[in-house]
Amino acid sequence: MNNLRKLAVAVALSAAAMVALPANAETRIALVVKTLGNGFFDAAAKGAEEAAAELEHVSIIYTGPTSATAEGQIEIINALIAQNVDAIAISANDPDALVPVLQKAMDRGIAVISWDSGVAPEGRQLHLNPSDTALIGETIIKLAADFLPDGGDVAILSASSTAANQNSWIAAAEDILPSKYPNINLVATVYGDDDSVKSTDEAKGLIASYPDLKAIIAPTTVGVVAAAQVVTDMGLIGQINVTGLALPSEFKQFIDNGASQAVALWNPIDLGYSAVYLANALAEGAVAEPGATLSIGKVGEITLDDNNSAAMAAPFQFDASNIEEFAKIY
Repeated sequence: MNNLRKLAVAVALSAAAMVALPANAETRIALVVKTLGNGFFDAAAKGAEEAAAELEHVSIIYTGPTSATAEGQIEIINALIAQNVDAIAISANDPDALVPVLQKAMDRGIAVISWDSGVAPEGRQLHLNPSDTALIGETIIKLAADFLPDGGDVAILSASSTAANQNSWIAAAEDILPSKYPNINLVATVYGDDDSVKSTDEAKGLIASYPDLKAIIAPTTVGVVAAAQVVTDMGLIGQINVTGLALPSEFKQFIDNGASQAVALWNPIDLGYSAVYLANALAEGAVAEPGATLSIGKVGEITLDDNNSAAMAAPFQFDASNIEEFAKIY
């Protein structure tokens, strides 16, 4: 990619200053992630750069706090407003806390979308779900149930308690349990805040608290790795199955060693790519309204629902038959 058309800036929580943008960048889009150093978001940034290269006139600012907090994202958004960027595409750490600062951005003429983890409707113009919420909820339960023919105790290790996407998926999973998986007993939901150390501690706590635990479901790429490592280190492979949403490249070792039978995920590269296409369309004057159909480039198109939300694609399962192939991609 032409270096004059891209800019990736890692903004730490304590740093509000941004690198100056190239003079010929017509549309500056900030991809704001939950936290830096997360493989899922690094992959999304690759997709964002691909979209910028195709669109040619777009420059990407890749940024996020060093820990998954709303306060860190608010500081970064204020810095982006001061720079008068053209669009902000954010995966939110809190759906409500970010609304005032994002409203401020929109009042300044900055296009705002959320993607992955949503912002309340009043704080954005549209939201791009990675997949259909109900389907993700069913998928994460099915990943555990498929390997528990007799049922049993399972627990969920989520990201933060305020992560809108995680909470929606968990609620959807809980809704289908009685009718589709009556033998699966959800004993607890705990939160690792997308921090590997805290997620590790929470996984250990689940194992200590529930001696009959058969599976840990982590719908977060950080939590699922932490839980699988705990099961591996504690010699519990074959006793507790770890599953959820995982990056193949980060998780292959745990499919290989048997700590997990299968996981799922959408393509984060496509997600970042699609978010940039949508942010660019709004920055160029497209209207986000219920029923509107918008292009997401090579990924296809979306049609907005009554909440100006849409889903990109269905989750894809990774297991021993295919994870090696996909681990080479993302």
